[in-house]
Amino acid sequence: MTDDILLREDQGAITTLTMNTPGTLNALSDDMLAALKTAFGDLMHSDTCRVIILRGTGKAFCAGHNLKEMQAKRQAKDGGAAALRDLFNRCAEVMLMIPRLPQPVIAQTHGIATAAGCQLVASCDLAIAAEGTRFGVNGVNIGLFCSTPMVALSRNIPRKQVFEMLTTGAFIDAARARDLGLVNRVVPHDQLEGATQELAETIAAKLGSAVRIGKRAFYDQIELPIDKAYELTGAVMVENMLNSNTAEGIDAFIEKRTPDWTQD
Repeated sequence: MTDDILLREDQGAITTLTMNTPGTLNALSDDMLAALKTAFGDLMHSDTCRVIILRGTGKAFCAGHNLKEMQAKRQAKDGGAAALRDLFNRCAEVMLMIPRLPQPVIAQTHGIATAAGCQLVASCDLAIAAEGTRFGVNGVNIGLFCSTPMVALSRNIPRKQVFEMLTTGAFIDAARARDLGLVNRVVPHDQLEGATQELAETIAAKLGSAVRIGKRAFYDQIELPIDKAYELTGAVMVENMLNSNTAEGIDAFIEKRTPDWTQD
């Protein structure tokens, strides 16, 4: 990708995307958003990738939007409204691609994840944090309430805790983020890569079609009334059960053997 701003490594069924602008703490610049959109678009149609790991180089996972770029947009001749609206639309588009990807996406976080960087963690399906990682939506400290980051964040953790973060601009540490449900687990920094890889390999070893069906249903049902959610997921269970690989998986379990799954 352009200037290696986003590195991609495909290893078996696992694809690792590494945000590679450590000088800006991997800020979600115009170029970074474009690179992420392109990568996610490619992976949307991958026949081989089953899990995606998203991480950052240097001292931080992601420090959010590039404030210098935002200031430049604000100073446009029209007062900046159109340019800024375009930025937030493009950012939302990237965030929304993550739950729509057929593969689970794991955020491998370290250092800090702030503002739109915290939004990025909240948008991923799973997250692992190194000890010492800090998470925050700190825009209020500079007079900019983190309204767009709160969309994903408020769908991950309890509302009063989100509102406290938004209005105080305070960080929470990795342990608190785990307790609130923003991340799945916290590990020592030197074990971060291994723990993330282990989780990715565990998921990648499952029946790919079942995980794809399940992820789609997870996000489809979560916003529905409970009766409609059961109606939708019942249909999904039928679809899943009629998959020949699922039948093989059930037979293998009953017969106490390893399933012999065909390409799925």
